[in-house]
Amino acid sequence: MTAEHTTDAENLPVNSCWELLREAGVGRLAVWVEDHPDIFPVNFVVDHGSLVFRSAEGTKVSAALSDVPVALEIDGYDAADGTAWSVVARGRAERIRSVEGLMDTVDLPLPPWQAGPKGIFVRIVPELVTGRRFPAADPEVWRTPLSGVRRASEE
Repeated sequence: MTAEHTTDAENLPVNSCWELLREAGVGRLAVWVEDHPDIFPVNFVVDHGSLVFRSAEGTKVSAALSDVPVALEIDGYDAADGTAWSVVARGRAERIRSVEGLMDTVDLPLPPWQAGPKGIFVRIVPELVTGRRFPAADPEVWRTPLSGVRRASEE
């Protein structure tokens, strides 16, 4: 990449990361499943410095609740100023089991996306929250003579 195509990425302060997390509501949960990483879309809410999602039993929940840390990533694009941003929260997930914890959680604005019982509430307690904001590249910079060329149907 030449000097004319520099990336002026800005590391976001933690409070800005939390503001973006509060606004997003949808992210990708990265977990370790057996011998490989996997990613699941989740809707979540910020609650007392943590992230809460609900689900049913399955791969996502069992992997999240293992001894391996998880990450939740969100990103977005601001068309008004042409910037993109990304926030990652890393930490441990824990199942909310106590009556008090469940009572606090049940009233959170967290309706499940998919029909069916979603009675398991999981709290991610971040140990690290980081974020970046950067100018989005002009797509024309990446055009080549082959951009837009019709390809064979098997591609």
